[in-house]
Amino acid sequence: MSNKIIGIDIGGSKTHIGLVQDSKVIEELIFPTSANAPKDQIVTEIIQGIKKISDFDFSGIGIGVPGLVDEDKGIIYDLWNIPSWNEVHLKAHLEDHFKKPVRITNDANTFALGEKKYGKGKAYKNLVGITLGTGFGTGIIINHELYSGTLSSAGELADIPYLDKTIEDYCSGKFFQSQYDLEGREVHEMAQKGNSDALKIFEEYGTHLGNAIRIIINVLSPEAIFFGGSVSKSFSFFENSLKKKIDSFPFKRVTKKLIIAPSETFNVSILGSAALINLQKQE
Repeated sequence: MSNKIIGIDIGGSKTHIGLVQDSKVIEELIFPTSANAPKDQIVTEIIQGIKKISDFDFSGIGIGVPGLVDEDKGIIYDLWNIPSWNEVHLKAHLEDHFKKPVRITNDANTFALGEKKYGKGKAYKNLVGITLGTGFGTGIIINHELYSGTLSSAGELADIPYLDKTIEDYCSGKFFQSQYDLEGREVHEMAQKGNSDALKIFEEYGTHLGNAIRIIINVLSPEAIFFGGSVSKSFSFFENSLKKKIDSFPFKRVTKKLIIAPSETFNVSILGSAALINLQKQE
């Protein structure tokens, strides 16, 4: 059997497909997701993408998607950013076509799994991976294993009420747009130039994110928390205010050794998606 695995990260704006071998992405393809197209068209584009980077010489396909997943049946439900994907039997479609095993989970889970298997997360028994981008996603590793819960929805803090909105509104890229009518990228570029307003915006953002992390500590008490996604690239600008909020957590012994850091693992979500197939072999 081939030691190559297809890893796929499907987002509302782009789809990233990688061919993974020996813990490295050896071929990859990134293309815009036809988010408003009929469901079958999007499935066809994924199949075509897999064919472009492989010659069927792979042992399985692992996929991360931003939504609910029946992991046993491989059915994707209610992707907000891809309206036609309200119920897609993607596992069945791909297994019928390629005659290879397919496993699917939430994309925050693949990020956490990738960090655990291939990044700084290797050293920790219990960790949380948080994706900070257009949305706010959370993947959970407990006792070295991925915990995904019902319909792959464990750890979804995004919709928890916070201030006048939700955690996602204040702790994802939405914060910069809704509060300051700026894109996160713009604020990052301004902060790099030492702009005081941008630095204050990131300080405020770090405080909000720190409040979300306090909830995670209360519920899961992980040894480490790693950030991924576009906003994580600005970690140095909100690190101090985030950690100041964490320092106010009442149980100092719990937070004293807690590691909080951005991921440095290249193609971490693709690697995590591919790792789903290895998990399947072990079960």
